[in-house]
Amino acid sequence: MAESGGPGDPSRQTAHHHRYVYDFTEGNRSQRDLLGGKGANLAEMTNLGLPVPPGFTITTEACRAYLTTGAVPPDLPDQIAAALARLERQRGKRLGDPADPLLVSVRSGARFSMPGMMETVLNVGLNDECVAGLAAQAGGDERFAWDSYRRLVQMFGRTVCGVPGEEFDQALEAAKRAAGSDDDLALDAAALRGLVRAYQKIFFAHTGRDFPQDPREQLDLAIRAVFDSWNAERAVIYRRQERIPAELGTAVNVVAMVFGNLGPDSGTGVAFTRDPASGDQGVYGDYLANAQGEDVVAGIRNTLPLQELARLDPRSYDELLAIMARLENHYRDLCDIEFTIERGKLWMLQTRVGKRTAAAAFVIASQLVDEGIIDLDEALHRVSGAQLAQLLFPCFDLSGAPPTIATGVGASPGAAVGRVVFDSARAVELARQGEQVILVRRETNPDDLPGMIAAQGILTSRGGKTSHAAVVARGMGKTCLCGADALDIDAGAGRFMVGDLSVSEGDVVSIDGTSGCLYLGAVPVRPSEVVQYFEGTVDPASTTDPLVLAVHRILSHADDRRRLAVRTNADTGADAARARRFGAEGIGLCRTEHMFLGDRRELVERLILARDEAERAAALAELLPLQRADFREIFQEMDGLPVTVRLIDPPLHEFLPSLEELAVSVALAQARGQDAGRDTALLAAVRRMHEQNPMLGLRGVRLGLVIPGLFAMQVRAITEAAVELAAAGRDPRPEIMVPLVGAVQELETVRAEADRIIAEVLGDRSVEILIGTMIEVPRAALTAGQLAGSAQFFSFGTNDLTQMGWGFSRDDVEGAFFWRYLELGIFGISPFESIDRDGVGRLVRIAVEEGRAARPGLKIGVCGEHGGDPDSVHFFHEAGLDYVSCSPFRVPVARLEAGRATVESTGSDSR
Repeated sequence: MAESGGPGDPSRQTAHHHRYVYDFTEGNRSQRDLLGGKGANLAEMTNLGLPVPPGFTITTEACRAYLTTGAVPPDLPDQIAAALARLERQRGKRLGDPADPLLVSVRSGARFSMPGMMETVLNVGLNDECVAGLAAQAGGDERFAWDSYRRLVQMFGRTVCGVPGEEFDQALEAAKRAAGSDDDLALDAAALRGLVRAYQKIFFAHTGRDFPQDPREQLDLAIRAVFDSWNAERAVIYRRQERIPAELGTAVNVVAMVFGNLGPDSGTGVAFTRDPASGDQGVYGDYLANAQGEDVVAGIRNTLPLQELARLDPRSYDELLAIMARLENHYRDLCDIEFTIERGKLWMLQTRVGKRTAAAAFVIASQLVDEGIIDLDEALHRVSGAQLAQLLFPCFDLSGAPPTIATGVGASPGAAVGRVVFDSARAVELARQGEQVILVRRETNPDDLPGMIAAQGILTSRGGKTSHAAVVARGMGKTCLCGADALDIDAGAGRFMVGDLSVSEGDVVSIDGTSGCLYLGAVPVRPSEVVQYFEGTVDPASTTDPLVLAVHRILSHADDRRRLAVRTNADTGADAARARRFGAEGIGLCRTEHMFLGDRRELVERLILARDEAERAAALAELLPLQRADFREIFQEMDGLPVTVRLIDPPLHEFLPSLEELAVSVALAQARGQDAGRDTALLAAVRRMHEQNPMLGLRGVRLGLVIPGLFAMQVRAITEAAVELAAAGRDPRPEIMVPLVGAVQELETVRAEADRIIAEVLGDRSVEILIGTMIEVPRAALTAGQLAGSAQFFSFGTNDLTQMGWGFSRDDVEGAFFWRYLELGIFGISPFESIDRDGVGRLVRIAVEEGRAARPGLKIGVCGEHGGDPDSVHFFHEAGLDYVSCSPFRVPVARLEAGRATVESTGSDSR
């Protein structure tokens, strides 16, 4: 329930007016949906009594109304005026007062953090008259006043009116050259006054109007620009990447300006309560003296380590450390903090739960458990399968001692190798062609987001761990190396220099986001420490590696909490053994068609094209011992665990000679007068069996029914292998799965033959062999109650179920139109990557419900690619499945997410 005077207080609303504006004193951090993350946290810090500049928040509801109608809600202007009047009384200054002006910042702030993706405008309220009053406030410091004014014209022009930012940049560079320096701090008041005039001319040239001199007009236009930025291309791309709902909208925060550019006793910085890259405890952050906040995030100048503040301003440093400790204890997590020091006075401008790397997420969660701040359920909630998957990526193998050509700040860990590109569009273009690229920039800005997503890694010559490149890369799990200041980047010429070494676009480099090292050429990789832990070569009982210990601890808790079992998809003994080391509890899909490739393909071809029973029997007799050996090896590796063997399910064309190649061969032989007897007969057979759409043709159960003896041979091989191992004292647990069933009669026919063969081979031996079916045809899902009469288990083949449910070919569709569907928002993500809950998911739920109604206790699993997708694992938990099955390397991910699904569904986490 909202406190009196808060957003939920009916005394603040009437039947005729909707409230859109709240002072920082009225909200709290629980109201992120209404106030956005930034506004809610500014309110929270205000409630805690921390030094926060006063201000107010315009709600996400106002943004949604504006985006829906294209107009500002009728009640909003008056509410802004009232809030502004309160702010003026608090500060004792008035917006637009030439003698003593109030200046404000206008900042975005959505429910979820979207760093740099939406707009910010600082110093709103300055104009040609007020600049003198601002100088008077600063004790006659004209340089500060003109520096603030040029920042306003530049930010307002770029963000509100769409003036190309590079034109402002060029004017700034020209001014610095005229001053004989590459540092903007070298510009005096006269130079900055001239720069403002140059900026105003650029503004007029692009907009056809003078820079607005009415401060309220500036404020209103800036607020509209923030609303509009919710649907800017970079914001849309970022939301799609991070799966943030498009309908949320952003709040707008209007905050009284405090100034870090008032001289050497002022500055601005960003701090983390722990290292967001590694999770290590300590003081981490960046500081810039005589600067405004955007300078740090944009990486315009290389920053100082936060520890330098202890020397420059010990009192502010000590106060900042105390606030950091208080915020971390209050939020019970790593906090990301933005602050400004104005002539020795510390102000808190923002806090949020900080983005972190995958490694830091696990380490910090485990540390907080040790500190008694959270419990293990909460620790499990705070990490994700996607983060664990990142920890399975390889690292650089430096045993060959590759020469380092430059070093910088390891801002986001990982090992990335690719061809150098210097702009976002080129990165996207080459990535679509299958090239791996490294995006190289002086510093990144939000418009570089498409290229950052496309690249393997990001390399910048400026900025630190809190720069735009670093923050966004960490959020995406992308390798990033920042602040490599030895690089002299000439993007226009398509090269960078390191001393005398020239590296051009297209050259291969390797970047290490952990050590901060840059290498020329491709550096080989090795398994990560986490993979070595799963492989058993790193013992958690003896290692001191905090990451390995954290992964072991949290994953062990996930295993204790999860209801879903996790199996693997494996077709060989080696894959089965690796999956078991990674924690698999059986095999959910053993694809037998993979066993018939290579040298055995000819045997299958002979079987399919056999002209009589004798030829067919001969081919089957040769295949039987080979299959028996295959199954024996897999059962042996999975001793004591279930192994679901899918009977052969290839599209027919995969085992037949190419129709086109055969036709050409026969035609050439005939043209040369040669005998093409065998090929001619083969061509006739292939033509007879040729299909226009093999994926919907003679495959799965249909192949087993059309080719007598094929399924029977496989059932016999499975049973004989199990009998051999049981006789040797092993515990084989085979499960036979019939693929592509659409009608119960198909399953009944196959099962009758299988039961007969199993009984014949077993005799009086006791080996349990289950027979079930894949649910991969929509009709099977819709008639699951009938199928359950003959099936002892179900396993959803969600790859084909998605393909047939949507009418898409998964092999062709991604390149054909998926990109456009994603662009238009028809898909947030490919339905082949994450389960379509509404459509395919409904088929799953129907089959589970009707199958278990017909056969209580029916064992049900999933063996499609979705079995290792984090979001899909949660769906399968909700739908009541017994297990998921995925590739060996995704087994740990599925284990973790299965545990998280239990914790989140029971509500037992301590959030």
